[in-house]
Amino acid sequence: MRKFLLMCCVLIGMTAICRAQGGGMRKSPEERAKQLQTQLKLSDDQTAKITALYKVQATKMDSLRTAGADRSAMRPVMMATNEQLKAILTADQAAAYQKMMDEMRAQRQQGGGGGGGN
Repeated sequence: MRKFLLMCCVLIGMTAICRAQGGGMRKSPEERAKQLQTQLKLSDDQTAKITALYKVQATKMDSLRTAGADRSAMRPVMMATNEQLKAILTADQAAAYQKMMDEMRAQRQQGGGGGGGN
């Protein structure tokens, strides 16, 4: 019984730490697509396609996280999603999206934290 209680306390502590580090703050696929719709002025059709794309990505990423994969294992999934997303966008939207991604990447490298995109 003591071992069970100890394991519960450990799990609760780990959950609290993950949430404090932003693990519980991930945006849903719908929220991410809605944000892009606003930023890139997407059509409803584009938004629906991107929402579906993000849902597939979220499923893959969750299974990788559950398996204990690190960021390097998740990178191919993120890269594939970005390429598929760009195929949905117009040339102007794709350029604006790439600029947003470059700015977020630069911000992360400067220690500014995540931009909430990926």
